[in-house]
Amino acid sequence: MSGTLFAVSDLHVSYPENRQVTDALRPESDEDWLLVAGDVGEIFDEVVEVLRMLSRRFAKVIWAPGNHELWTHPQDPVRLRGDDRYRALVEASRELGVLTPEDDYAVWPGEGGPLLIAPLFLLYDYSFRAPGTRNKSESLQYAYDTGVVCSDEVLLHPDPYPSREAWCRARVAETERRLGAVDPALHTVLVSHWPLIRRPTEVLRYPEFAQWCGTELTADWHVRFRAELAVYGHLHIPRSTVHDGVRFEEVSLGYPREWRPRRGDTPRALRAVLDVPAGVR
Repeated sequence: MSGTLFAVSDLHVSYPENRQVTDALRPESDEDWLLVAGDVGEIFDEVVEVLRMLSRRFAKVIWAPGNHELWTHPQDPVRLRGDDRYRALVEASRELGVLTPEDDYAVWPGEGGPLLIAPLFLLYDYSFRAPGTRNKSESLQYAYDTGVVCSDEVLLHPDPYPSREAWCRARVAETERRLGAVDPALHTVLVSHWPLIRRPTEVLRYPEFAQWCGTELTADWHVRFRAELAVYGHLHIPRSTVHDGVRFEEVSLGYPREWRPRRGDTPRALRAVLDVPAGVR
């Protein structure tokens, strides 16, 4: 197989400029795969429409949800909340042939492989606390005092779980079980909307936002589960870094006000994640 493994996240197609960029996404060959690391959009039918378009263009599309797909947005006629919303997106994706965190893991057979591709849905548990705080209550209060509060607090419902952190713990436990059953001879590509470790959040302009960015429960997963590569988004700070000898790729497009200064009016959103120049930053 001579295809390329591409990745993208945070397309946020509710912005017309982002929708234009998304509509222009195309493979370079008939054997290219695409990893979509969450935040396609907020409106259920728009998310499905974009995944349908991408599934028709790429040989295989693998999707992991972000927080925005899980929002119950006031403008969305689909009023599903929490796990019911996630499960409905999984079923819609399956009808399109898009792989989800609930499906059998695919193995990339192309250059750099074989590599098991594991899309992960893990959420966060407020353990990436704001500076100088000791618990979730203090960390959230710090965020409210500074005015840096994620919209998840209003729009992302954990139903039927009692809290987002309870949902996170359930997702971590189930995903850990599945990854632990993978053939130990296989190296992996771990694809999650939220970074698996806290260190990528250290560059955030507002460090209190980190509490919505992951969980300490996955701090060693890139080592334990033999990751060749960890793909994530959410931070809107696209870059390549190395942690414990494992390359981490943040592959987000982000909002127009963010990508225009970096990429101009015609950004190239796709990243070839198994073909990265030397000297990651």
